[in-house]
Amino acid sequence: MKKLYHRSYFFDQGICFECRQCGACCTGDPGTIYVDSDEIVRIAEYLSVGVSAFIDGYLYPIKEGHSIKEHSDGRCLFYDNGCAIYPVRPEQCRTFPFWFENLRSLKKWKQTSDQCPGIGCGPRYSKVQILDIVRSNMDAVIKSHLTDSHKYRSTKTP
Repeated sequence: MKKLYHRSYFFDQGICFECRQCGACCTGDPGTIYVDSDEIVRIAEYLSVGVSAFIDGYLYPIKEGHSIKEHSDGRCLFYDNGCAIYPVRPEQCRTFPFWFENLRSLKKWKQTSDQCPGIGCGPRYSKVQILDIVRSNMDAVIKSHLTDSHKYRSTKTP
């Protein structure tokens, strides 16, 4: 991974981003939103429900853990004119749009930018910050891609 920090990328000068809480990444094609055991506990506490009830009502099992259920239209179960769990949303949600899949090429980034109004706004993330975020969410990326054939909801093919 250290080698990646010394390569040149289209985001060498950084990228501005600020979540607009618009739901563009929470709606649309189905996807996997991986939640780990710590996130499950944190979200269940936030919703004031027991962990077992939270798992039964809001998650479905995947090979290495759980994913958040979706409505029939592909919308995250927690999205309805805003994210009901925004302060405690999973790491995968918190790190969007700085996912490996979105940053693998300028073309892919432009597609992501077309879908996300927060890209180009807000504070500038440096190349190092972006690569640190990518590295922090690689476990979820790998688990998600190993457990189903869907792409992340926000990286649906336009």
